[in-house]
Amino acid sequence: MDLNERKLQILQAIIADFISTGEPVGSRTLSKSHDMGISPATIRNEMSDLEEMGYLTHPHTSAGRVPSDKAYRLYVDQFMDTSDLPEERRAAIKDKLAETRNELDSTIEHAAELLSEMTNMTSFAITPRMNENKLKYIQFLPVDERTVVLMLVSEKGKVLNKAIRLNQAYTEENLELMSKVMTHNYKDKTISSVMAADIIKDFENDMGSLASLAGDVVPSFMKTLEKMLDVDLYMNGYSNVFELPEYIDDIEKSKSFLQLLENKDHLKDVIVNRDEGLVITIGDENSDDMQDVSLITADYKVNGKLVGKLGVIGPKRMKYGEISSVIKYISENISETFEIKEPEK
Repeated sequence: MDLNERKLQILQAIIADFISTGEPVGSRTLSKSHDMGISPATIRNEMSDLEEMGYLTHPHTSAGRVPSDKAYRLYVDQFMDTSDLPEERRAAIKDKLAETRNELDSTIEHAAELLSEMTNMTSFAITPRMNENKLKYIQFLPVDERTVVLMLVSEKGKVLNKAIRLNQAYTEENLELMSKVMTHNYKDKTISSVMAADIIKDFENDMGSLASLAGDVVPSFMKTLEKMLDVDLYMNGYSNVFELPEYIDDIEKSKSFLQLLENKDHLKDVIVNRDEGLVITIGDENSDDMQDVSLITADYKVNGKLVGKLGVIGPKRMKYGEISSVIKYISENISETFEIKEPEK
């Protein structure tokens, strides 16, 4: 049985109507809402064929049909419109991303929030673990006579701050000197290689007078380096999907979705290991625990280098074209709206 032009026209109309309303689509409703020039009986016969071909399913409680995963895949591959966003939406994205351009973590967290607002879906943004990420700056900032703040900035723009309580008093001159020495020694080296270095011994060899101060800060310095390698997952809009009929009317589906979101380690692994570019997986294309959802992801870059991914997770009934356009535009603009600013010397 061929998927001819008429069947394609009917299938496309059913998918569009179901995405819009969330209600199973019947032949009579379809004939009234779309001028196809054929009778409801003919539409009904074509719908039966489409169901037999695996493109439609027939809920027991309704006379109408709903798209299958196979239908959504066809829709995404052949019919999805990812035309440019309207200028006002593009401008809003640029303006909002620019608000947190001084720190990558804040920018990415803000991007997840913005994505949720613009799509009404549960959104996420993730920075994968990258052992080859390089250090750019190391600074120690005075707080009080026994407390300093360690600031690390990576080449990819990740910034971490850690308050350290010292066992001895320090001078601002010593802190400044330690910042310069450590930045000189470890700038442009991978974080994993710095973690393998004997930092205290380096100070004993190069700057013995600071060795005892180095002994105070090295444990916290190492823990902060390790944290810099960790995957950060920012999520937003948890409750958005619960305004949709498929979740309002199905408590078990709602519980399963919440459990999926709560298992963040698994979600991180799934997202990090996805292919590069704009990727859409639907229902049974996902892992066993994600059969009822669709996942859309795209990469984002900083200074031309791949840094992480962002996207949405939600029901298979989603506006794939519109959502993909928003994700794609946000990901493409992160590198343009984010700048790594060097500390003042």
